[in-house]
Parts: sequence; structure tokens; C-alpha cells
Amino acid sequence: MTTALSAVSVRYPGGATALRNVTVSFAPGEQAAIIGPSGAGKTTLLHTLGCAIRPADGEVTVLGTDPWNLLRNDLHGLRGRLFLAPQAPPLPPRQRVVHAVLAGRLPKWSAWRALRSLVYPVELETARAALGRFRLEDKLFLRCDRLSGGERQRVGLARLIASEAELFLLDEPVSSLDPALAQSALESLQAEAQARGATVVASLHAVDLALARFSRLIGLKDGEILFDLPRAQVGERELVALYGPELCNSFQAPPENQEQALKICRTCL
Repeated sequence: MTTALSAVSVRYPGGATALRNVTVSFAPGEQAAIIGPSGAGKTTLLHTLGCAIRPADGEVTVLGTDPWNLLRNDLHGLRGRLFLAPQAPPLPPRQRVVHAVLAGRLPKWSAWRALRSLVYPVELETARAALGRFRLEDKLFLRCDRLSGGERQRVGLARLIASEAELFLLDEPVSSLDPALAQSALESLQAEAQARGATVVASLHAVDLALARFSRLIGLKDGEILFDLPRAQVGERELVALYGPELCNSFQAPPENQEQALKICRTCL
């Protein structure tokens, strides 16, 4: 079921425009990265796809459905079929990691099962296995306020793995992780999405990571799509047009890509 924006514009109170006439679509099971400078509108685009922001203009289709023509209960059900992962997961400080992960199961649980799990976690092995994908199984019963920033981010991703989401919307999902963990975490997320036929749309500041892990890149600048291309067609011209002087800071290349990074940096200079 297709997920798409058609001529969508989003304006915030005070008149600021975050997205301008954006048209983009994602086929079922597709995996795409959104790149662009800070303030380009990447987070707003993800929140619009996640039914968290209603656009001022245009049409939204999420998993084949217009969310804003649904009744409240139906909209709630649609939101339960997607997972919007923010850069900083909202984990209550005193909550145990196991409960934070199993929150991903809530759309599929009855109220009674959810209450029961607060007393004694049900589906304990689901939580343990999800944390294991991100090397955190030993943190199962730790309180969330004892976690580092990178661990909190990985717990948020484990919650996604525990869910049954058909659409992964990832906002800078590995920004707090070192390069090796970032690669590993993205690999786990993409493998899970592929296994369940889920669509992935991820915003990334690390251009090298986007080039390494995604076959389709969407360049967003000043709320507009500058390019939407296969990875092989994204080169120096596209990246310099997108980032300008910021390119050198955005292209955090691993050692094997240093020559390409230097070439692009010379273009900036």
C-alpha cells in the first residue's frame, strides 16, 4: 500500500512554511533516505507522513489511506500500523527498559493485557530479543534514567522492532551512536523491515551513511525537494547544491570513502 504526499505544504503558527508543495511517494517495502541541511523540513516531512501534522494544502496517503478522512478510532488504528521514531525517544525516567520496549506492542494489546504487563511484563522474550538486536539485552530491567544517550536511542529502536509496524519513519535514528554501532543499528532496522515487507523512510545527517545504506536518496532544502534520485546518480553536483558550505560537516566519511570526501571538500572550497 503506497504512502505519499501530493503537493503538500505545511505552515506553522506565525506563518513559517516548513514544507512547500512537496510531492513524493514510497512503494510498499521501499527504503529511502531523506538528506538535507538542518532546518530543511526533514522532521516535518516525517511527522506529516506519520499523521502527526495535518498539512495546510495537498493530500496525504498513508498505507493506502487518507488519514484525514478517517474517524478518530480509525485514525488511531492507522497510527498503530506505523512507527515514528524521534531522534530523542520520550522514555519516562523511572520506567524500566523492558516496559519501554514493550510499549511497541500496545497497539496490538487489549487494555487488560497492557495493565497486566505493568505489573509483570508479558512477552518478556520479545523485549529481550528486540534489545539483543542492538546489543542491549543486559539492560532489560534497568531504569531508563540510567541509560546513556546512545543507549536511549537504541531502546527506542528496539521498541520499533517489538512493534508490528508496516511503515518505519526514522528521524535521525542513529545520531547518538558511534559509526560502527550506527551501521549495525541501521542494518538491523533495514533487515527487519525487509523481512516484514515494511516501508522505511529515514532522515539522516550523515551523508556517507545514507549513501552506504540506501538505494534512493531524497534531497530536501528549504522545505522543497531538490532531488529524488537513485544512489548511483547522487554525486558532487547534487550534494554541493544541497549543502553548499555545510557539505564538509555533513559528509562524515568512513576511511574507505576518505578520497571521495576530500574530493567533495575541494569542490566546496
